[in-house]
Formats: sequence, structure tokens, C-alpha cells
Amino acid sequence: MEVVRRGDRRSDEELLAATATDAEAFAVFYRRHLRSVLAYLIRRTGRTDLAADLAAETFAAALQSLPTYRETGAARGWLFGIANHKLADSARRHAVADRSRTELGMAAVELTDHDLERTEELLDAQRLATDLDALLQELPDEQREALQARIVDERDYRELAAEWSCSEAVVRQRVSRGLTALRRRLGAAL
Repeated sequence: MEVVRRGDRRSDEELLAATATDAEAFAVFYRRHLRSVLAYLIRRTGRTDLAADLAAETFAAALQSLPTYRETGAARGWLFGIANHKLADSARRHAVADRSRTELGMAAVELTDHDLERTEELLDAQRLATDLDALLQELPDEQREALQARIVDERDYRELAAEWSCSEAVVRQRVSRGLTALRRRLGAAL
């Protein structure tokens, strides 16, 4: 979870300052501190599901309050201060919900470590899909359309060749070149 891009040795404070012009800077800050914030919240709440929600709220609040962030101390301390506020807010909010759930005889839903890991995998897959969409837009129209039609829509080469008034070999070449370009670009992006 705490993956930092190779070569990104900026301090937390530098990452937060750069976020205004570099969206990836906050993503690096997030990946750097997610595990420790999550572990802290799990220890404090004893519930992985609640801790995951609070961690998400913590980073969302951090991102929202960046315009007013001032380097008066360590960014990590600032982040954990936000986590403490979210924890206190949650305790107030959930006291009523917990009483209601208990009165109704409903059990709390708890996420296991496996569930959290799966959630991380899904988030990573979503980020990859977003990256892939951006990379697809960089391809020439013919290659992008060929990949969409053949790979995503699973259409036959023969059908596509007839529709585009070209040979199957041309369609295969467009698909092949598109896949090759995507592989290269994805490799460079990761």
C-alpha cells in the first residue's frame, strides 16, 4: 500500500505544496501514508470497515484543506490531526447509529484484511483503467477504433475489414500496432 514512485524523494511538505500544480503529488503523499493512517485508525476503532471509511475521509479532508495548509509542523502530524478529528466526529455520529443497530438486532459488518486488500486491488485496477483510457486517447484514431472493435466489442476481423473496406491483414495490423503502443506506454507509466 505504501508504494512511492521510484525517484520521488520529495518531502511530504514538498508534495503538499506541489499538489496545486501536480495532481500526482498528492497521490504519492496518499500512498506514502495510507498504511500508517489505516493501521492507526484500526487500532483506535477495532473495526477495519470503520477504519477504512475514516482513512478515506481523512485523505479527502486533507485534500480539501490543502489551500489553507501552512507548513507550521510536520505534514504527517497535520494528517494525523485530521485523522483524530475524523475519529472524534465518527464517534459522535456512530453512537446513535450503533444504539439503533443494537436495538434492531443488526450485526455490524466487518471487513477482513483480505477485504481491504481486495479493495486496494480494485482501486488500483480503477486507476489503471483511467490510465488506460488516457493512453487509448493518445493512439491514432484507426488503432483506437480497431482495439475498441476487436478487443472490447469482440468483433471478427473479417466483419471489421468489410465494414472499413480494407483487408483483414490491415485490421490485424491496426490491432497489433495499437496493442504494441499500449504495452510500451503502460510500461513507461508504471
